[in-house]
Amino acid sequence: MAELLYDDDPEPSDPSPAGPLYVPVRPGSSGCAARLFRTPLGDRTAVGFTSERRLTGTLGPDQPWIRLAEPALRALTAPLGVTTLTVDPRFTAPAPMPAAQAPSEPPVLRTV
Repeated sequence: MAELLYDDDPEPSDPSPAGPLYVPVRPGSSGCAARLFRTPLGDRTAVGFTSERRLTGTLGPDQPWIRLAEPALRALTAPLGVTTLTVDPRFTAPAPMPAAQAPSEPPVLRTV
């Protein structure tokens, strides 16, 4: 068994390249474009999923996607100033209420 030297051992916090990702896209007149999203702080980020099931579970079954390796996705979004890649995000916003269930009038605030 080969002994690892200290300079060969990566730091656990160093990001390792993700495998081929399922990248959400939007169709356009000249082909597909990768969809960019925003982080909770408002920064733009590229998004990739490790499985089709995770992509459709988060964005729905009608979301078009392509397969890209992490370096290709980073190279695609770098000229746009996007340096962050989020893998397998889970959106936490509550689903909107259907219009039929929404209250007809806004709630009234009362002082006591």
